[in-house]
Amino acid sequence: MDDLENAILISFESGPVEPSLKSQAVSYCQQAKESPDVFRICIQKLWFCKLVQVQFWCLQTLQDVLKVNYGSMSSEERGFVRSSVFSMACLEGVDGNESVVRVVEGPVFVKNKLAQVLVTLIYFEYPLVWSSVFVDFMGHLSKGGVVIDMFCRVLNGLDDELISLDYPRSPEEIAVAARVKDAMRQQCVPQIARAWYDIVLLYRNSDPDLCATVLDCMRRFVSWIDINLVANEAFVPLLFELILSEGLADQVRGAAAGCVLATVAKRMEPHSKLPLLKNLQISRVFGLVSEDVDSELVSEVSALVTGYAVEVLECHKRLNSEETKAVSMDLLNEVLPSVFYVMRNCEVDSTFSIVQFLMGYVSTLKGLPALKEKQLLHITQILEVIRIQICYDPMYRNNLDSLDKIGLEEEDRMSEFRKDLFVLLRTVGRVAPEVTQLFIRNALASAVESSSERNVEEVEAALSLLYSLGESMTEEAMKSGSGCLSELIPMLLTTKFPGHSHRLVALVYLENITRYMKFIQEHSQYIPNVLGAFLDERGLHHQNVHVSRRAYYLFMRVVKLLKSKLVPYIDKILQNLQDTLSQLTSMNFASREHSGTEDGSHIFEAIGLIIGLEDVPAEKQSDYLSLLLTPLCQQIENGLMEAKVASSENFPAKIAKIQFAIVAINALSKGFSERLVTASRPRIGHMFKQTLDMLLRLLIEFPKVEPLRSKVISLIHRMVETLGPSVLPYLPRALEQLLADSEQPKEMVGFLVLLNQLICKFSTSLSCILEEVYPVVAERIYGLIPKDGKSSPSPSRSEAITEDTRELIELQRTFYTFLHVMATHDLSSVFLTPKCMPHLEEMMPLLLNTCCTHKDITVRKACVQIFIRLIEDWCPKPNTEEKLPGFQDYMINTFATNCCFFSVLDKSFDFNDANTQGLLSEIIKAQKVMYEKYGNTFLMHFMSGVFPSAHCPQDLAEQYCQKLQGNDTGGLKLCYQSLIKNLRLQPNGSHVFR
Repeated sequence: MDDLENAILISFESGPVEPSLKSQAVSYCQQAKESPDVFRICIQKLWFCKLVQVQFWCLQTLQDVLKVNYGSMSSEERGFVRSSVFSMACLEGVDGNESVVRVVEGPVFVKNKLAQVLVTLIYFEYPLVWSSVFVDFMGHLSKGGVVIDMFCRVLNGLDDELISLDYPRSPEEIAVAARVKDAMRQQCVPQIARAWYDIVLLYRNSDPDLCATVLDCMRRFVSWIDINLVANEAFVPLLFELILSEGLADQVRGAAAGCVLATVAKRMEPHSKLPLLKNLQISRVFGLVSEDVDSELVSEVSALVTGYAVEVLECHKRLNSEETKAVSMDLLNEVLPSVFYVMRNCEVDSTFSIVQFLMGYVSTLKGLPALKEKQLLHITQILEVIRIQICYDPMYRNNLDSLDKIGLEEEDRMSEFRKDLFVLLRTVGRVAPEVTQLFIRNALASAVESSSERNVEEVEAALSLLYSLGESMTEEAMKSGSGCLSELIPMLLTTKFPGHSHRLVALVYLENITRYMKFIQEHSQYIPNVLGAFLDERGLHHQNVHVSRRAYYLFMRVVKLLKSKLVPYIDKILQNLQDTLSQLTSMNFASREHSGTEDGSHIFEAIGLIIGLEDVPAEKQSDYLSLLLTPLCQQIENGLMEAKVASSENFPAKIAKIQFAIVAINALSKGFSERLVTASRPRIGHMFKQTLDMLLRLLIEFPKVEPLRSKVISLIHRMVETLGPSVLPYLPRALEQLLADSEQPKEMVGFLVLLNQLICKFSTSLSCILEEVYPVVAERIYGLIPKDGKSSPSPSRSEAITEDTRELIELQRTFYTFLHVMATHDLSSVFLTPKCMPHLEEMMPLLLNTCCTHKDITVRKACVQIFIRLIEDWCPKPNTEEKLPGFQDYMINTFATNCCFFSVLDKSFDFNDANTQGLLSEIIKAQKVMYEKYGNTFLMHFMSGVFPSAHCPQDLAEQYCQKLQGNDTGGLKLCYQSLIKNLRLQPNGSHVFR
């Protein structure tokens, strides 16, 4: 053993080796690689060294040398490498020479590397330099399995490294692949195909491994060679004989199936493909798919069957003649039962999309006038495939019931997986509605009667099918109960489903009832069944808290739809809910896990919707409301007292208790209309006013508890809608307290949103309150937001927007909305009152800068609209005293100049943007209003001051003047836009705002 061999062994050693020694060995090997004669050293060692590590290193080095240095090698050096490597692969010159090593008899990794070296030579030399490589190789196949195996490895390597499109290829590799394939087609592919046939025939029984290797090699080449070399009278019978021979090894039978699949999948014109598919007589293998589903053979045959079905369907889609349509449909009808069996029972090949194929098949049935018996049978089988596919795995049953981490992940996975299957179901439902509904009815009936271990999953799947079907049904079909629906819904309501204690079954059951409420609205005899489902252990009293909380929300939706039809059942409903309400108002809020949309408040909204109806007698209505409000108010009173003395650890739980009661009252009040509580039944209004009065105390007792404050504000919002104008006496105290505690941007946003609602609701009735509130609001906000009206101090693009900055941006937007709401609800006079007028000095420049420069076009538009209303409200008729001295001059000299002209002239004003066009319309309206109010004073300012400063041509200015004085606002807008575009072409196109 020489130094190089020692170094190679050490560098390959995976066990404990001294790092310095290994480093030296690797360095020595690298030096050897860089030697000009390294390829001769490698060839020498490949012939005479038996160490596989050395053999592998030498082959790897040869491949690297060829890839990097092929262009600089002499023809003699290339020829030496070529002849040496080829001789090794074909066992040339080794007969009788015991000292020569047979590399092709080495381990798999050495043989594969030898094949890669040959492929590298073919890459550079075939067919121009080494045109006979494949023909020469085939001359040695008679030497037996070792050479045949190497020949297949070379062909497979050629596919992997160059030809196959399963891997990304460079343009150069694609060009070389085309060159190699073209040359092989002309020179040797027929001989190679003949060799495949002869080898398979010879070795089918004696060497199944070799036979399978050859068939796999052939499968790779079918896609680009002449199809007649494989799909002929010799090869096809042989392949099917191999597939159907029970005595043969499964690997050979499976490999033969792979070849047939490659033949089936070969890209061809449909008019040529269809006869090929028909002549294959694929039905011969259908029986094999029902054998051991875990075997490799069944997997391969299943892939063949599904692949064949895909190709037949594709032919059916692309061929138009009646004859070819009939042939392809016959072939489809023949293969579909086996396809359905595979879908139901076997591991489907990853390249086959069940949903895509079935969707394609169903789409072929859409245009048919009527479905035949066989097609209706196929529809039923498709539905059965869907049902099986959507079933949960029983192994996750407990996880899904408790909804732990594993259960949550599985539910998310299945939810995503089911989406396409449910789309398919709805498509099938449109093509064959009666068959689909009948199938679901039978699936439900079967699931109810089943005693199998999969009972929970089967019931859930059947109910999920029914739920999904509802998405595709029209409202009219649902109301009338078309098809089997008139049988399905009563069955749903009157059947005690097994597994109802499981979360999945209970949830989908309640979701179904909610989905099909249109039917129940028309068939009120089933209302007691609906109430029973929600009020007993199947719904609100379900043992699983996830179900009971979801039931609260769904019951509220049911109540919204049924409303007055539930009046006769009010006593029964309240009686059944008594323990639920008691539980909700006495729960341990410190350990509550469920919040958000399913926090229990929906049950109060549902009750409010029922008892808030005018159909309920007045006295009973008061009693019902008192029965509900009294414990909630008591809960707030008790919580208030407990919170005052609670430790810091217990304080959040006490506050949460109060919060829930406020949310419940809020939800309860949604069922009562303003007319009912203020006009027809003022006693109800009085009860809500008392409750509001009590709740406002919370703002005084706990002014800095943000969660509590937000809930009280939310309740005030609700009381504004419920009590109407009768809430006004309560507002001064509420707003005063809220404003006193609104120091941060987020708090001010909440306060302004409330003010906006109040203004929209009560308009000028709020003017006195606003005269007191606005100065405080203005002073506080002008101290927080940027004075220039830009979209708040924004960080550079590389910096993330902080929460503080985001809150300031939101405050700024809400403040502009507030000013806009005041101006557009006849409250602009508030700005001119003695207490508010001092803040005009800050408001006017802020609005002007925002009109001109704010990044958000919609905000700029709103601010222009504010100015328009101010002009209309504050500018008197001619020859009368101004409401605000100097306002006219400000609007003409400052607003009109900067906003109406120079901000539009700026190139950032994009006329192609829809929002910007909306802003331009408002700017044009502002000019029209100023002309109407100020007359020639405004017009002369534009004509003699603004336009000349921008070097506006006289003809354009005169056109604008004419349009402004006319009644065509659209024409004025087009004229002004054209004028601005012309001015932008001049050097003054980006004017600095004044």
